[in-house]
Amino acid sequence: MGDKVRKVSYIQAVNEVLRQEMERDSSVIVMGEDVAGGGGRPDKKDAWGGPMRLTKGLIFEFGENRVRDTPISEAGFIGAGVGAAATGLRPVVELMYVGFLGVCADQIFNNAAKMHYMFGGKVKMPLTIMTATGAGLNNAAQHSETVYSVFTHYPGLKCVVPSGPYTAKGLYASAIRDDDPVIIFNNRPAMGLRSDDHVPEEPYTIPIGKASISVEGTDITLIGIGYTTRLCMEAAEELESDGYSVEVIDLLSISPLDTETILESVRKTRKVVIVDEDYPRCNVASDISALVAEEAFDYLDAPPKRVTPPHTSVPYSRALEAHWIPNKDKVVSAARQVLE
Repeated sequence: MGDKVRKVSYIQAVNEVLRQEMERDSSVIVMGEDVAGGGGRPDKKDAWGGPMRLTKGLIFEFGENRVRDTPISEAGFIGAGVGAAATGLRPVVELMYVGFLGVCADQIFNNAAKMHYMFGGKVKMPLTIMTATGAGLNNAAQHSETVYSVFTHYPGLKCVVPSGPYTAKGLYASAIRDDDPVIIFNNRPAMGLRSDDHVPEEPYTIPIGKASISVEGTDITLIGIGYTTRLCMEAAEELESDGYSVEVIDLLSISPLDTETILESVRKTRKVVIVDEDYPRCNVASDISALVAEEAFDYLDAPPKRVTPPHTSVPYSRALEAHWIPNKDKVVSAARQVLE
């Protein structure tokens, strides 16, 4: 390929890594609603490739034993994934929307998260759950949430939030190879975006638990989570045009949390804005704000500031949804308040 930059979409990157990991390891299976087509109907095989098109084409390459459509019962197929992982497979299970966690919470929080611990380490749990988050597509309250903070509350679960195609491919590979349960939160508005960076065709991994510094700076730290990292980058460009030096952290992993990178950056810039699309009460931004206040208080020139939605459900109205969701202008405004 030489120096040519290979740009692919988020969906293409995930589809590619699923294929590569299934080729590499025969114990990797995929299951979920319509991941093999239309509920097992021969005339609808591979009709959608899953609700987000992430599994398109896999049924033809790996067959029905390794790419399985499931009934519309999240408790059933998430539970089946837990059992499959406990008995030696490496299942990748799609929970269509993260808002559906309520109907399978027992399987995730009481079984997947705790079995390795409660069995004294004798049982591994190499389960990967991929799920969709994010507002902005006019899909109303039950299909637009970003409630990843709920998952981070439970010990035993690893939680990652890719920010684009490159990080998605690397984090998926790491998740599938991990012996612990990993939840991958895919932001839906980000899924159709193409990478600004080179995405290698060959397999690679990105370590779980390590944040990335997208841009180095000295005046202020902006912390993004998944899609909000893009908002931070856009805000950084505007602030830099006014002469500010902005550092942007792409969090990537919300459990475990890379506290070292966060604190090192804040101690350098002395100011921080955290951008989080989750509901504001008890979210990841609140956790980071508390971390900074407790561990870097003497370095701060201003209180940590959070950019989040209001504490309401996601509106269905396009106008209200646009007002509800964090955007670049809100990040810039928050940063200016801290800087000035």
